Amino acid sequence: MNPTQFDNAKDLQNYPNTLNLDLQQLRKAGVMAVFGPAAAEIYAMDSETIVETTQLANRLLGAVRPWHFCGVTTVVCKLFNIVQPDLAVFGEKDYQQLHVIRRMVRDLHIPVEIIGAPTFRESDGLAMSSRNRRLNPADRAAARALCRALDRAEDLVTKHLIISQIRQDVTKTLNAEPRVTLQSVDLCATETLADLAGPITGPVAFMMSAIFGETVLIINGLSPDKEI
Repeated sequence: MNPTQFDNAKDLQNYPNTLNLDLQQLRKAGVMAVFGPAAAEIYAMDSETIVETTQLANRLLGAVRPWHFCGVTTVVCKLFNIVQPDLAVFGEKDYQQLHVIRRMVRDLHIPVEIIGAPTFRESDGLAMSSRNRRLNPADRAAARALCRALDRAEDLVTKHLIISQIRQDVTKTLNAEPRVTLQSVDLCATETLADLAGPITGPVAFMMSAIFGETVLIINGLSPDKEI
């Protein structure tokens, strides 16, 4: 668990710690070694150095959760320096995080190849995430609204509507679920994550964030003609 990427102490306290389950799955997959240091081993008491990207990290999810990506890039940079891997795999589910890390590696000339891993989904369509464990049955059922919203966005983008129309329609789809507290609905450029406006002229990334109970869930997707 990396404490610096949480801007809410309660969120860190309640976040599912699945290390033992992860280790079991890794053994089944034939993994020979795991590096899992405690936070105290990574962060000295008088630590004052951070690694921060700017434009990519401070928009979209970063605007809702200030300092989140700074905590991510700082700990990832530390781990890269310690382990010195040839490659590292990050889930495409966290689309913005994947691009923030790629930008950090490029800008700091870190000799690591960053690979995006496809998103795996539960039987009900919800993206697999340890945060799903925090959902009660009612909120778990309500979270399907994210899947419906993503399906709706992917359908609308093929109809050549303007960005504001798609955002309005997708927002309406999410707000139709009474248990959702909507945080953001963004349609942005796939590489720069810049806001888009007007008619669609190229690939689009869909990024949505909502709260169910006390749990923040995100869902991301791309227009059909673009891979991550």
